[in-house]
Amino acid sequence: MEENKNKSINMIQLAKELGLSISTVSKALGDSHEISASTKKRVFELAAKYNYKPNPFASNLRKKKGTQIAVIIPEIVNHFFALAVDGIGSVTMEKDYDTLIYLSNENPERERAILSHLENGMISGIIISVCSGRAGYAHFQEFYERTKLPIVFFDRVPDLLQFPQVITDNYQSSFDGTMRLLKSGSKNPLFVSPEEPLYTSLERRRGFQDAIRKFNLKFREDMLLELGEDADVNYMVIKKILSSKKPPDAIFASTERNVITSYQVCKDLKIKIPQKIKILAFSNLRTATLFNPSLSTISQPAFEMGREAASLLLKMIEQKSYAVANDVIVLANEMTIRDSI
Repeated sequence: MEENKNKSINMIQLAKELGLSISTVSKALGDSHEISASTKKRVFELAAKYNYKPNPFASNLRKKKGTQIAVIIPEIVNHFFALAVDGIGSVTMEKDYDTLIYLSNENPERERAILSHLENGMISGIIISVCSGRAGYAHFQEFYERTKLPIVFFDRVPDLLQFPQVITDNYQSSFDGTMRLLKSGSKNPLFVSPEEPLYTSLERRRGFQDAIRKFNLKFREDMLLELGEDADVNYMVIKKILSSKKPPDAIFASTERNVITSYQVCKDLKIKIPQKIKILAFSNLRTATLFNPSLSTISQPAFEMGREAASLLLKMIEQKSYAVANDVIVLANEMTIRDSI
């Protein structure tokens, strides 16, 4: 009995063990007159056995008849995700849906915990951009199989799962950006990316490598630099590379965080941009023009990606159809050349 009390259980699992619908279990726990006394007794006894207590927050949301969607993102300080959430909200507000925002904080365990929390039936669907990490993506497939809730991925997507996605052509954008650096005179570019194997980063790296070969330069592994989460360590790594006897003459940063560090190192080492080193980055920073010199960027249509993801999810919810379940919407990025090249 003690073991049962310590076992975590949600309403879906409770209903499954009882052989009842989730709706029936929910009404029984709410002492609804629609449910017979014998059924209520069964539900209350099993709930007591597992020490199950209904989530009042979820209960209040369920009373709104399924007009909530969840959005799970890795972080909010990245300007891209802030814009994407704005795009999602612009659609959900039009359709009178509430949007619940969850942050995974780049933590796979937290991502799993959020999904577990959402299994109680309080939402109608999920929009998600996956966190970094090497934990894989099986938990999304398992969540879907348990709940049958529609899921739309955007930007950071799992490459091996068949779910609807809203993405940009990271490969082509990286290829084009690298070619621009090479045509501007670079002979020894450095591609800087996160060390985690996100599909987005892998596609950008692949575009960089193919452009090097297309330009008839010899690709070398030391043209790739993977950085972790420690800003101080990243600073020292970039500083060491730029202080070497044969430093790169261009940096192509896959993330905003890495380009900011690169600029700081160049400033501290008094390396002139773009005379000594050219810099290009995937970035949605509105402050790109305030960099000195102004930063050349490849920006993603974050707001539009959010709108497309929300529109696709609500279409699936309202039509109660998964005919669009394998849709992949690809939007174009925009390269803006400024003074850093």
